[in-house]
Amino acid sequence: MLDHIGIGVTDYERSKSFYTRALAPLGAGLVMEVSAEETGNQAHAGFGHEGKPSFWISGADAGVGRAHCAFVAPDRAAVDAFYAAALAAGGRDNGPPGIRAHYHPNYYGAFVTDPDGHNIEAVCHMPA
Repeated sequence: MLDHIGIGVTDYERSKSFYTRALAPLGAGLVMEVSAEETGNQAHAGFGHEGKPSFWISGADAGVGRAHCAFVAPDRAAVDAFYAAALAAGGRDNGPPGIRAHYHPNYYGAFVTDPDGHNIEAVCHMPA
């Protein structure tokens, strides 16, 4: 059901260092970092196992106290359907369905903001 989660942090570099050290005994580490230039907002650091980031931190402008949760979608049509259903249910657009190549070439996701301001996503990692 869950693909990954993320949190906003007040000091990106300090938190990146903290999680790098704290997660090491669990066999997890920094597996991906996305720059502010690539996202058009803040830098993001993804921690996980075997190259798959499952826990992300984002700089302060991404919203400290605001959570990010991404749900697994079986295909791209399900991502599209999630987006339409979430908007119809009162969510706000936070990024329409589409490829996010800065993560990987088949990353197809859609983002909405829920009624409490959390960034909710559906993502499919499969090719079209």
